[in-house]
Amino acid sequence: MSPDDFEQIVSQYYESLYKFALSLTRAEADACDLTQQTFYVWASKGHQLRDRSRIKSWLFTTLYREFLNIRKKAVRFPHVELIDGNEDLPAILPDVVKRLDAAQVLEFLGQVQEPYRAALSLFYLEDCSYKEIADILEIPLGTVRSRLSRGIAQLQQSVLAGTSTPPPRILREPDTVRSRRVREHLLQQD
Repeated sequence: MSPDDFEQIVSQYYESLYKFALSLTRAEADACDLTQQTFYVWASKGHQLRDRSRIKSWLFTTLYREFLNIRKKAVRFPHVELIDGNEDLPAILPDVVKRLDAAQVLEFLGQVQEPYRAALSLFYLEDCSYKEIADILEIPLGTVRSRLSRGIAQLQQSVLAGTSTPPPRILREPDTVRSRRVREHLLQQD
């Protein structure tokens, strides 16, 4: 598609696409972004359209699909101000984490469900990168991230539930670098 054709299509449909986007988003900035995104998609994929008489419907359909994608992401990943979200965060006190020893950390790690435990073990105990974990477990990189996130949440719940009474001193093993790394990460999550 030549630059002149693209400019002609933009000038012909921009206003009507913008009005449609404004009716969907009810915000000028979001409508502008949505319209620009639609023309970006047109610039990258418009050449695939065989019937040029369907440009208008293609553009409106693309705009609507982009709007739905943005809305779906907003529902899945809502924007939360950090001040507002503090009550949702687990309350693991630093002194609780400092009291953990290697045996307790491994015990809590054993309470994490299997697919998450494997990723956590590889990350914390074996110092594997996300990419290495993905290769070892033969899963996508995004799955590694979600398993680590969910595993950390389960580990935090186990720590919170299991540290209400101090551990017996007799069963304590000496600290290892790996158990300190898990404790430090739990402190950072606080």
